[in-house]
Amino acid sequence: MAKMLSQEVKQGLQDIYYNVRTGRGKEAFALLEQASEAGDGDVSCLLARCYCGHQYVWIGHGFPEDDDRAIRLMHKSVEQGSALGVLVAMRMGELSPELESKMPFSSLQEAFDRVLEMAQDGEAFCQYTVGNTYFWWDFVRIQGRDKNSFSDQTQFMVYMRENISRCEDWFWKALRGGMYFAANNLYRYYTQGDEGFIAPQPDKARDLWKIGAECGYPIHQAIYADDLEKAGMREDALYWYKQAAEGGHPGAWSDVGRYYYDGIATQKDERYAVGCFEKDIPFGIVEAYDLLGRAYFQGRGVTQDYAKAYSYLYHAYNKGSKKGLFLLAKCFFYGYGTGQDYTLARQLLEQMNWEYWEADYLRGMIYANGLGGPKDISRGVAYLKKAGDHEEAKAELAHYKKNFFGKWVRC
Repeated sequence: MAKMLSQEVKQGLQDIYYNVRTGRGKEAFALLEQASEAGDGDVSCLLARCYCGHQYVWIGHGFPEDDDRAIRLMHKSVEQGSALGVLVAMRMGELSPELESKMPFSSLQEAFDRVLEMAQDGEAFCQYTVGNTYFWWDFVRIQGRDKNSFSDQTQFMVYMRENISRCEDWFWKALRGGMYFAANNLYRYYTQGDEGFIAPQPDKARDLWKIGAECGYPIHQAIYADDLEKAGMREDALYWYKQAAEGGHPGAWSDVGRYYYDGIATQKDERYAVGCFEKDIPFGIVEAYDLLGRAYFQGRGVTQDYAKAYSYLYHAYNKGSKKGLFLLAKCFFYGYGTGQDYTLARQLLEQMNWEYWEADYLRGMIYANGLGGPKDISRGVAYLKKAGDHEEAKAELAHYKKNFFGKWVRC
């Protein structure tokens, strides 16, 4: 029941949360595994969060996700005497009455006071945990009070507002101390308010991601870059995408590559762009597969290779991406990098929700000639006309005319 965090926990927090740019996340994870076995409850708590996935820890660390392991560690943390473990277990919905009876504290308030003391001493993770206690109403259980504890609704509303609002200051302290996750709940607090107790204050959220970006948090740099891109500030967006990428945020290299591939806000450099896309492949970033597929299909920045193009595009499609639909359809239509399959080409083209003349041309060819399905010349001609004045469409349209009965036929 230590009243301060051990050196192992402090180092783990530094590498896993406060300064992710060190790239020592996995090294810290291994050390936490050892310290947890040695009986450090705070370590077990932190390690549990590491196993909970990107909602609890930065995706860039690449930690394994294991909910069952996380739950066992949280229970272990409470039983090992971690006040942090008690509050985090409560937040995760794991602090059952049975588990609460096993904690070596006289009350939840005692556990909270331990964490509060460390938060007041400047420990950002503890500040974040205290903020969550107020933000998610865990203070109601900790203090043993509810609506029935007050003589009227007005007093209850005052009590709730006073406590919930305390999260704001604690989240700001945590954010500035390195706990970048505090920004998520702070953003929600400002934009959504809290169920009639706290009114939304969207103006306060406006610079939140910028502040996080300037603090050096890669995930915030990527979010801020997205906002800048939407605002049309592309040079600034590229700068922050680069910062996020160099900090190791998965997906940011693909964004940098997009800019260099098409020469957006910078000089075009297709070879460099391809190298950027490749850096995101180990993270399984779907956009990187789409972008590499396009590069290999077009032969830009790399030697044209339809087999590789098909492989990357098909992988992205199987992961739910629709961005490469047209190029993948062309692969099946012409047999580029895979077997020719007009039926699959048609199915992919029909999933497109954007207009493009060549997609209409291919649809026209498929329906008018009965490729991979029943022939429908009238529908095929409609698509060929929609393709406009492009030579391929005009040449194919020349093969059709209306007969005496007004029906489209091939001539």
